[in-house]
Formats: sequence, C-alpha cells, structure tokens
Amino acid sequence: MIKVENLTKKYGGFTAVDDVSFTALPGRVTGFLGPNGAGKSTTMRMMVGLTRPDAGRITVGGHDYLDIPNPGRHVGVLLDASAQHAGRTGREVLALSAATMGLPSSRVDEMLALVSLTDSESKRRVKNYSLGMRQRLGIANALMGDPQVLILDEPANGLDPAGIRWMRGLLKGYADRGGTVLLSSHLLHEVQMIADDLVMIGRGTIVAQGTPEELLQESGTYVRAVEQEQLVAALAEAGIQANPVADGYRADAESVQIGAVAAKHGITLIELRAADGGLEDLFLELTAGTQRESYSEQTGGTQA
Repeated sequence: MIKVENLTKKYGGFTAVDDVSFTALPGRVTGFLGPNGAGKSTTMRMMVGLTRPDAGRITVGGHDYLDIPNPGRHVGVLLDASAQHAGRTGREVLALSAATMGLPSSRVDEMLALVSLTDSESKRRVKNYSLGMRQRLGIANALMGDPQVLILDEPANGLDPAGIRWMRGLLKGYADRGGTVLLSSHLLHEVQMIADDLVMIGRGTIVAQGTPEELLQESGTYVRAVEQEQLVAALAEAGIQANPVADGYRADAESVQIGAVAAKHGITLIELRAADGGLEDLFLELTAGTQRESYSEQTGGTQA
C-alpha cells in the first residue's frame, strides 16, 4: 500500500505539490492523472526519496522508502525510461540490477522473456533502443525484484497498440495477485480500462478521487450563469455545494433543482446540463484551470 498524507513541496515561491493526500491499495491499479506540470512526477519522486517533501509524509508498505532495506525487492520503480545508462546493453542493465538486489542471473532471462525483448535486442546498447523498447526494459527492471508495489510514471509512452494491450494485461495480472500499482498517464482511455481507482491532480492539489464509476456517476450538473457569485451563494443557501470547473460550476444536484434556485433569485443561466461527458470531459473540466490549452465546453475540444 502507498499512503500519501498532506504532502507539500515548494520551490521558492512556487508550490509544486500542495497538501496532497491519497492511498493506493493492494490488489488495485490506481491511475494518477493530471496535466503537464500538475505535480504528478514531483509526487512520485517524493515517494521514492528522490525529492524531499517540505511537509507531509509518504509511506510504502508502512515504511519510508529510504528506510526499506534492498528497496528493489519491495518497490518497483519506473520514472523515466530514457534515464537508463545509454552505453550499456539491455542485458547489462538488468544484470546489474539483479546483482545489486542479490538475485540469480537467471532472473535476467526471466525478465527479458516477460517483456518480450529478444536475445539480440538484449545485446544492443540502450542508446540504440526505441522509446518503446526502453519502456519494456524499464518495466523489466521495475519487476526484477518481484516487488509488492509498482510506481510507474507514464509507462505506456512509446508503446504501440499491441504493447499497450500487453502492458495493460501485465499490470492487471500483477494487481490481481495482490500487488499495489500506481501509474501516471495522459492516455485517459487506457487508464479507464485498467484503473480500479483514479486520483486527479491539478496545480498541485487533488481535484477528485474515487473509482471511475463513482467519479462519473457523481459528476452531477454543470452550470454557468451571468451572476456567478450570486448563483453559488443561492445554491449554498439551498444546501447545494457548487465546485468551480472550467468557466462554471459542477453541482451535486439535478438540473431542475438548480434551475429552480436560479429562477427564484432571478439569476440568468448561460448553460445548464448533466456533467456526464465521460472520463475525458470530467478530467478536462476538473483540471481546466491548469491546461495549456483552454477547454471549450460548447465543442468539448480545445482551443490553441
């Protein structure tokens, strides 16, 4: 299990991660979603001791990562597939990992077979690998010690459709055997197919978390009004909480309820609809303020 509690990291006056809390459970795949620069990679680096938090705590299997003896036997990590030693062959990379963890050399062949890197490919230098091959090598490295926890940052980058399907099956099988999987990705369709739980982050803060079914079921109603502040106050008076998303608000109430409140207070509504556009729409709405491109509610697309 991975437990993140009130995690904060600042760089000068910039807050990269702001009071983040969530849990990744054994036997489940947790998808960690957010736009570029939202704080995903910083959070994952703090999990494995590469970056120290300014506040809060992360435990992996109940321990600080830096306190785990021979951590590769307990936690498999892939944060950057391109960070592997370019001058070594794939086999040499894995052989070093096996030796460091005290594993037999036969484990190298097992991992190469698992990730479908051929004997000839394993003898090529990593600098001559495609990104997809580096991802496979990185996943082999992460699984080398047969860990109970996997922490993977964008593991599908560079994989072709067949490779993505292979990885999906690999990670689901790992979780089904009781392992904990935390993976970040921008491939929302793939995450929805594999993830048991979702954690969405934007501008360093958690904007939503739960199962895909819960998040989509509880998406509520999206509303925009000319008198936005008046609308929020009126909804609050009626016991309806409205959370800002995109250019409007998402409220946990039916459209007819919100329309009645607006009519009672003479509020002019611009848009009122069920917020049920699927995971992609939910993600774009919840992280709209952090996107490089602006999200258009009318078209469901982006504008440069």
